[in-house]
Amino acid sequence: MERILLVAGIAVVAVTVAVVVQRRQRPAAPTRTGYNVPDQVDRADFVRPDAPWLVAVFTSATCGSCGDVWSKARLLDSDTVAADEVEVGAAPALHNKYAIDGVPATVVADVDGVVRASFLGPVTATDLWATLAELRAPGTLPSDGCNHGI
Repeated sequence: MERILLVAGIAVVAVTVAVVVQRRQRPAAPTRTGYNVPDQVDRADFVRPDAPWLVAVFTSATCGSCGDVWSKARLLDSDTVAADEVEVGAAPALHNKYAIDGVPATVVADVDGVVRASFLGPVTATDLWATLAELRAPGTLPSDGCNHGI
């Protein structure tokens, strides 16, 4: 009988230790899997809504790479392309409306506001300009298997 009580006591202690150890382990922090980029925009929210193409760069004054992306994108401004910087401090409502939660976020939208290409983070001038060229005139880029942001 003593052996049974001894085994039962050891089992209770083992279960108690297991419960305490399990409670002390912290769950893993949730991992962010991506940022939001809109699939559609209201062209009336941006400069020159009648232009056939829009290149909108969502930025923040505190973002280190945003200025570089905007400096590349603004060179695309022309009669057919409206380039617009949407800085969160100046236009927080647009960042909220389009659920922009990471910058720089660059969208290329057609006249109907359909986002045809997007870039999150820094983008090279070559990739941005080539993507717009391909959207405006399909077949412009060589078919090398890369999607070049499209």
